[in-house]
Amino acid sequence: MRRSFELLSGSRKPNSSELQKQAEPNYPLGASPVGEAMNRLTERINEVRRVQPKRIVVVLLLGAIVLGAGAAQGRKKKNQGPPADLPGHVSYLASQLYGQDLDDSEGITNEIQSLVVGHLEKWVENRSPSDVQVRREIEQAFSKLRYPAVANAAVFEAPWKGAELIGAGYTLGWSDIWRRNVVVLFARRDGHTQKVALTTFVPRADLNYAVLPPSASGDFRFLIYGARLGKSHPRLTAALYSFDGQNLRSSWETQDLFGGKLSVQGNQLVIRYLKEDEFIRDTAQGHYPPRYQVTYTITPKGLELESEKQIPFE
Repeated sequence: MRRSFELLSGSRKPNSSELQKQAEPNYPLGASPVGEAMNRLTERINEVRRVQPKRIVVVLLLGAIVLGAGAAQGRKKKNQGPPADLPGHVSYLASQLYGQDLDDSEGITNEIQSLVVGHLEKWVENRSPSDVQVRREIEQAFSKLRYPAVANAAVFEAPWKGAELIGAGYTLGWSDIWRRNVVVLFARRDGHTQKVALTTFVPRADLNYAVLPPSASGDFRFLIYGARLGKSHPRLTAALYSFDGQNLRSSWETQDLFGGKLSVQGNQLVIRYLKEDEFIRDTAQGHYPPRYQVTYTITPKGLELESEKQIPFE
């Protein structure tokens, strides 16, 4: 009776399961917020799955195009050969010297010599250039060299028999020890200049000059000297050249003087040097060895030995 009365009167309290059912909204299937979020996530995943393969294909195609273009460009550059301009051509050849020792370099250095000397011959033909202008033209020929290749110009000018002689040289190096040099002698007279002689001096050394008085027969004379790197001290090499108007000849030479230094003082040629074995021995004992000084008198006939003596280490 009591239960029937509660139901009829509506005074009975609902239990927990009934309260939970009443609290839950009655959404259609899949229309709840969680369901909608899950649906959007699923749609996004499907969209990514559809688009991503296409993106990968596009990226791969673009990569293939870029690589193909790069390879084609590389082949094009490789087949182009040396540049048409002289500095570019010289640099192109000099880049092939990297890693080569002196004995294997002659073919390339001879080709560079032919280019540079040939250019200078044409350039001076109808000119009266000064030694400064010749130096600048040599430097321009080597202006596009890239490290480790380097070239240094060395030029002198001196009067002789109504003409001006220009010694135009360069040292081409591609390491601290691998160096070759060339010296061209030009004669300038009456607005025209022409090549009259050429020498290569000695490899590995740099270039310096000293003009001497003419010989008894009137030959033009000059010294070429230079140093090459050694273990601890540079080594001096020097040669005396004479030019009779037709031929350039070497009449005296000294080579590989340890720590050698050269100077021309009036009519004297003075050379100072060390003896390597004495230097090693004495420095190991905590002191320096004496130097040796050789003095030559410059005469119309050539170089005459005047004295040779020891001097204190300086």
